[in-house]
Amino acid sequence: MKQIPNIFTLLNLFFGCLAIVMILQNGLVIQYNADGAQVVSIPEKIWMASLFIGIAAIVDFFDGFIARMFSASSEMGKQLDSLADVVSFGVAPAMILYQFLRLGFAGQEDGLNISLVWLFPAFILPMAAAYRLARFNLDNSQQYGFKGVPVPAVGLLVASFPLIYWFNDTALVNRVLLNPWIMYALIAILSWLMISTLPLIALKFKNYSFNQNKAKYILLIISLISIVLLQWLAAPVIFALYIVLSLLFKNKES
Repeated sequence: MKQIPNIFTLLNLFFGCLAIVMILQNGLVIQYNADGAQVVSIPEKIWMASLFIGIAAIVDFFDGFIARMFSASSEMGKQLDSLADVVSFGVAPAMILYQFLRLGFAGQEDGLNISLVWLFPAFILPMAAAYRLARFNLDNSQQYGFKGVPVPAVGLLVASFPLIYWFNDTALVNRVLLNPWIMYALIAILSWLMISTLPLIALKFKNYSFNQNKAKYILLIISLISIVLLQWLAAPVIFALYIVLSLLFKNKES
């Protein structure tokens, strides 16, 4: 019984690896539109990486749930969970950012010949994720609240980018995703949010009292409305709302 949570943790890692495979199998495709202009794209299969990262997040939730249910929490399980999270929510999302940077530069003049150095900032994200998880493992005070944004939250946000890119009809949003400078800024902000000590709520309930869980209930309600109205675009809205509500209700919920 004590090994069941570890099996789920390893499944988290497995799906993270599958996500990386999906990302690496997608090369750039060069096409030409009716005006003869060059159009560069990535085959749509990359959105499968988002699916596998999402499954990894579900499995990641259940390994902790099962560990508590069977009273099978262990120091090894804690370390194993962080190692899996680095891959599934650090490395895999970084590869998505890497591909979006490639695609963004490829649309520019001589962009296909861009130096790899311009793509390396994508890997700041997993470095920050690893630091965040190592610090978390040494801190026993984050059961009902976090210091810095949890790594899975950042991983899921980045995993939404391919789904937003391929399944929305908003040209402005796609231009934002293909702007390397916006991506650089996003990498810097997300990395800082992970390694920061901002007080953020954990989505765990000590009880179900509305007064003691206002932020969580507000987040849940607005998240559901956003998903209905915005589909995949709801992901960045929910992420930003999570941070804002955490700061607004600072020290009021724990």
